[in-house]
Amino acid sequence: MTTPFLVACVQYCATDDLAANLAAAEEGVRRARAAGASLILLPENLAQMYPRDELLLDAAHTEEEHPALPRLQALARELACHLLLGSLSIKRPSGRIHNRSYLLGPAGEVVATYDKIHLFDVALGGGEVYRESQAVEPGDRLVVAETPWGGLGLSICYDLRFAYLYRALAHAGAAFLSVPAAFTQMTGEAHWHTLLRARAIETGCYVFASGQCGVRPWGRATYGHSLIVDPWGHVLADAGPHPGICLAEVVPARVAEVRGQIPALRHDRLLSPPAGSSPPAPDPAPNGDALFGGAAIR
Repeated sequence: MTTPFLVACVQYCATDDLAANLAAAEEGVRRARAAGASLILLPENLAQMYPRDELLLDAAHTEEEHPALPRLQALARELACHLLLGSLSIKRPSGRIHNRSYLLGPAGEVVATYDKIHLFDVALGGGEVYRESQAVEPGDRLVVAETPWGGLGLSICYDLRFAYLYRALAHAGAAFLSVPAAFTQMTGEAHWHTLLRARAIETGCYVFASGQCGVRPWGRATYGHSLIVDPWGHVLADAGPHPGICLAEVVPARVAEVRGQIPALRHDRLLSPPAGSSPPAPDPAPNGDALFGGAAIR
């Protein structure tokens, strides 16, 4: 379908209060649907956030038992919209969790799921340290979900820094990219807009990025500024730093138009490494897995 449609990103400041978080999510979705949005996106960790990622282990639910999933499925069904659940913490048999994104259809059905691949294990300085892999088991597959308007490539937050993932999604049929996130204030100010615009330009895709915003009682600040970016890299909507929504019209035909102007995806080339070079030693953490190495994405 090439008919234009409205997309909305919802942002708020999730804490460890599940009921309050779900109420904020539902209020934002209803507001977005009332404004005419057919595809609505919620942020990463939409139901719960904690001072440390390992605390999620005690609060996580299996998919069958997660209280947020049936409630949001019922909401999508009531409003007859496509609803992207940025991510929920889903308990795994291994004892860890998946950071899992869900695309729900207008009947409340699960259209697709995606488990976050790249885990946020960083030390930003000033005592700001994150070790997502202590709690989260990384995913290992790309997902392009079918929508009435075209393929939606799924990703989550830190994935944004790995350009090859989005190139692979575009080659696999994505016309749109979802990037739900809980970007830190520091990294958001430095990189959020630049990275999202770059991913749109590199792939000729629309990018829909719903983010957490605000400061939690324990001090963690998230950047907000949910964005909708067109395939040329223009920012169509920016939600700013406070709770709310941003809304923009999406014209699916624009994807083919931009890719026709700059056919970079068709110009990809197989390359050999420099003579005498060797690949870097793998990181022992889960992020070191060479999921897309070699010919897999060339």
